[in-house]
Amino acid sequence: MNFSDVLKQLNQASAFELFRMRAAINRVLEQPTWVAAIRARLRVGQTVEYFDSEANAACQALILELRRKQVLVVEVATEKRWLIPYAAINLDGADVQIREQARRGLGRNEVAVGEVVGFLDREQRERSGQIARLNDKTVTLLCGGQRWRVSYALLHRIVDGRAFDGEESLPKLDR
Repeated sequence: MNFSDVLKQLNQASAFELFRMRAAINRVLEQPTWVAAIRARLRVGQTVEYFDSEANAACQALILELRRKQVLVVEVATEKRWLIPYAAINLDGADVQIREQARRGLGRNEVAVGEVVGFLDREQRERSGQIARLNDKTVTLLCGGQRWRVSYALLHRIVDGRAFDGEESLPKLDR
């Protein structure tokens, strides 16, 4: 499942729609067929990984008791006991990280003539320059006395606007 796409859709939903969706998901997760399918794969004494929604991270735990709707576990790292829902157990080793896809580059409306931006050239060298012209799909940059046409998708912001090719460089740090 592509969580980035799901999160994008969820960000467009109203609070009421999100509440209704949460209620529907909870109802599905509490169905006896889901609980029975997960419980059948568990044994007392088994070490499992579960997702702790409060910490937003995966945790290792040892199963102490299988209850009707929840599992009593002891967390390996803290030795604390928790009652967790069966659905929180990661039986298949799924990746628990939800990574929103980082947007690449800068848009045409995010830059202006005269600004200093950076990019990686074809040899993966860091370059920076001052925007001389905004084109439909590219910008024209002045980098070290040369003109470069660079796609907006390859541009990134520069922290020190004085440090661009052919001009002033960053001061060297004493070690």
